[in-house]
Amino acid sequence: MVDIVTGGAGFIGSHLVDALVKRGSRVTVIDSLGAGSRFNIAQHPDGGRVHLVVTDLLSDGWQDTFKGADRIYHLAADPDVRQSARSPEGPFNNNMYATFKVLEAMRLFDVPEIVFTSTSTVYGDATVLPTPEDYTPLEPISVYGASKLACEALIAAYCHSFSMKSWIFRFANIVGARSGHGVICDFIKKLKDNPRELEILGDGKQTKSYLEVQEGVDAMLFAGDHAQGTVNTYNIGSEDWIDVKTIADIVAEEMQISPVRYRFTGGERGWVGDVPKMQLSLAKIKGLGWKPRYGSNESVRMAVRALLGE
Repeated sequence: MVDIVTGGAGFIGSHLVDALVKRGSRVTVIDSLGAGSRFNIAQHPDGGRVHLVVTDLLSDGWQDTFKGADRIYHLAADPDVRQSARSPEGPFNNNMYATFKVLEAMRLFDVPEIVFTSTSTVYGDATVLPTPEDYTPLEPISVYGASKLACEALIAAYCHSFSMKSWIFRFANIVGARSGHGVICDFIKKLKDNPRELEILGDGKQTKSYLEVQEGVDAMLFAGDHAQGTVNTYNIGSEDWIDVKTIADIVAEEMQISPVRYRFTGGERGWVGDVPKMQLSLAKIKGLGWKPRYGSNESVRMAVRALLGE
């Protein structure tokens, strides 16, 4: 297999590259290194199975790398939900327009398959929990969520218009080694700066699902092997949830810091666009034969230990 991974030097992308190499694929990574790092894939280039192209998808010149590719894993994106409320142009360009350019390159070079990492935020404030893939109406409450939903629609249109096939994965919170943002990283940084007090955005009762990153990659590859529709949309997450205060407790415990005073900023949302309750239904992907090994609590603890060990 010849695979392209956009955002392949980033958090989830680099773990995906590891897994693809183990499966015997030759991988071209396209990454601007804005959020990603050469270090994340440093073990691969010497082996000749991974080629890194440092460029921005909003530029041109990278499209020729798609020639002869079997599948595109499109993970490059602007992932900052909070920032999308301050600067909507970021997710518009880096998510929606970049996805259009990827699809156009696929059409130009007859690449038949795309895997896209979407998000649970496309569901907005869902009234059905756990939320299934066929939940309606899809009303994102963040520009980030809207940009991902727009990408899903564009991918579906290209697949039906140009005989492509796609796998769209709506992720819960993915955590683990190499992560550079999110609540766990935020808490670790804050407690390193001030081990006596921890600011927690919102009321600390926001309750969501968390999944360890290698499990998320596992689910992607499993669904890619077992679902063969034109557009295959699946939730990926854990089967339970955990609140933010409990995450703070785990981080403090793993850092061996006690006591810590928690200072809550208040309100049910930590920021504009924050979804206070999120749990995804896994019935569809479990029907394929995949299920997570770890729950949210275990995934968070594994992630904290991995990040503290880096």
